[in-house]
Amino acid sequence: MTRVLLAEDDPAISEPLARALRREGYDVDVRADGRAALEASAENPDLVVLDLGLPYVDGLEVCRRIRAEGRTVPVLILTARADEVDTVVGLDAGADDYVTKPFRLAELLARVRALLRRNPTDAPSAHELVRIDPEGRRAWFKEEELQLTAKEFDLLRVLVREQGKVVSREQLMREIWETAWFGSTKTLDMHISVLRRKLGDDAAQPRYIATVRGVGFRFERGDEI
Repeated sequence: MTRVLLAEDDPAISEPLARALRREGYDVDVRADGRAALEASAENPDLVVLDLGLPYVDGLEVCRRIRAEGRTVPVLILTARADEVDTVVGLDAGADDYVTKPFRLAELLARVRALLRRNPTDAPSAHELVRIDPEGRRAWFKEEELQLTAKEFDLLRVLVREQGKVVSREQLMREIWETAWFGSTKTLDMHISVLRRKLGDDAAQPRYIATVRGVGFRFERGDEI
C-alpha cells in the first residue's frame, strides 16, 4: 500500500484530508509538528504532504533536511501564503509541488496522484539520479559530484525541480539570467550543451535533458527519453 506522510498541525485540515487520502487507498500517517514529521520521514513514505507553518520545525526546514539526507520522496507543500516568493523558496528547498490554502480537495488529490506517477517506486526518478544541495550550491549525478559553474548549477536546479515538465526558454532566461527574453538564447543553448556533456548525455539522443522544439527543455528519467 502506498504510504503518505501528512504533516499538518490544524485538525480542521488534517482530519478530512487524511480521510480523503484513505478513501483513495493510501496508508496515511498524520503528524502535527515538524519534529514528528522528520521522525516519520525516516520510515520512507512514498509521498510527503507538508504544511509550511508547522510548530517546532517549520515545513521549509523539514523539506531541506529530508533532501539533505538524500531522500528522494516527493514532497507536496501546503501553504496559506500565495505569494510567489514563498512558492519559489519552497521549491528551492526541494519540494516537488505546492498547493495554496484554501484548496479544493479534488485538486489536491490530483496533485498527489501526479506526483506518485512521476515517482514510481520501481523506477529511478530524476531526484535519484541527481541530488542537489541548494544552500551549499553543490550537485551530484549518480553519486559523483558535478563541477558546475554558477549558471550551470542554477540551470540544473530548475530543470530537476520541474522534472517531467517542459520549462520554457523564457522561464529559464527569467529565473537564471534575470532578464526578459526578446531575442537570441544562444547563451542558454551553450549552457544546456555543456550541462549535457557533464551528465554524459548524447547531444543527438539526449537521455536526461530533452529539447522540446519551439518551447524549451525537459528533464526526465533516462529510461523515458
